[in-house]
Amino acid sequence: MDDQSVLLDRAAGAVEAAMAAGAQGAFASANRSRKVEYSYRDGELEKVQEDTSRGLSISVYVDGRYSSHRTTDLRSDQLAAFVQEAVALTRMLQPDPHRKLPDPSLYPKRTDQHDLDIHDPTVGGLDREARLERLTTIGAGLSQAPKLISWTAGITDYQTLGAMVSSNGFSGAEARSSAWMGADITLRGEGDARPAAWYWGGAHHLSEMPSADEIVQGVLKRAEIRLGSVQGPTKRTLMIVRPEAAGRLVADLLSPASAASIQQKRSFWAGQTGQKMFSDKLTLIDDPLRVRGLNSRSFDNEGIAAQPLPIIAQGVIENVYVDTYYGSKSGMAPTTGSRSNLRWAYGERDLDALIADADDAVLVAGWLGGNSDRNTGDFSRGMHGQLVRNGEIGASVSEMNVTGNLVELFQNLVEVGADPYAYSSTYSPTLVFEGVQFSGA
Repeated sequence: MDDQSVLLDRAAGAVEAAMAAGAQGAFASANRSRKVEYSYRDGELEKVQEDTSRGLSISVYVDGRYSSHRTTDLRSDQLAAFVQEAVALTRMLQPDPHRKLPDPSLYPKRTDQHDLDIHDPTVGGLDREARLERLTTIGAGLSQAPKLISWTAGITDYQTLGAMVSSNGFSGAEARSSAWMGADITLRGEGDARPAAWYWGGAHHLSEMPSADEIVQGVLKRAEIRLGSVQGPTKRTLMIVRPEAAGRLVADLLSPASAASIQQKRSFWAGQTGQKMFSDKLTLIDDPLRVRGLNSRSFDNEGIAAQPLPIIAQGVIENVYVDTYYGSKSGMAPTTGSRSNLRWAYGERDLDALIADADDAVLVAGWLGGNSDRNTGDFSRGMHGQLVRNGEIGASVSEMNVTGNLVELFQNLVEVGADPYAYSSTYSPTLVFEGVQFSGA
């Protein structure tokens, strides 16, 4: 497979070819990847798949015009012809004055050295026997579940290497790996009910991938919550959201927090920078430099240097995600165009302690579809979980909707837990909201 120097050379060659063909700017990205996936179902090996790919993408800027192209043929002569054609095609497009390369001052400096530790070479050495041993161990544990209908276990690993070069001074490469393992299970419930649950976890390093026992216990615990669930009541009360489910709400909240959404008038974040919109308990920093973080990086897909970006500080909006293009269209200074890892101001209590302190609450274990409006923040999501009364977990419930407005919801955030979920770049903890509307029986 191609190494870093080869990919950098191909990207640099593509940029040189574009400039020689008359482009005023170019940005090329060469990459190669390998993915291996095993799936084990009800005691039988169901799927073994290995995918490898490599390719090169190039964006060209010609006489105020812009276009992007991709090829999988990285032979030098073919690549040069491909780029020449791309430049010629770009001349036929309409001008767009906002399409331009990032300001070179935003690129990493030579002194910027970050050991993010996001590549583990031993991931590639995970062989067939090791994979099957893990999957059969999971299967043995799940097969003992009462009321079992079926189970599936899987293990997937990835290795990628990307190299990027621009015509105005950027050059960089980064390798990453990840290994994920998990399972899902379907049980026989009351009547026609078929409650299902899943549990997956992973990391950049094999040593941090969850054990087979963790997978089994995680799946069975989640499945137990689903068994015997009934439709919960219609009520307005405290909502406690488990860490693994809290990330969905945070994703809904941050989805319109970008220059693209604001410029297209599809965001309730528009015009709110510097304003207090949420609870004092909410502090979020986008941190691409987290060591071994699931979305850590030294630079983004435009080559902009990675650095922590405060998004919300004690409820006050400080920044949104701004790429070069929509920054130019909206008159906003570029920050970065995409999310990495979230850093929180965590509290002092975990889920168990928060439940023990609740007189009356609904504990959300997971979401069952729904939607949110990027313009207004209005949302409605189905959920399943459990009722809490006098600090004790009670009946399992489902067929309930949580409705409201995301701004109001996060204004009513009363506590942030101390228990971040490790298998998501959101790293969300338990979240506790007051005055939440549930619609059920």
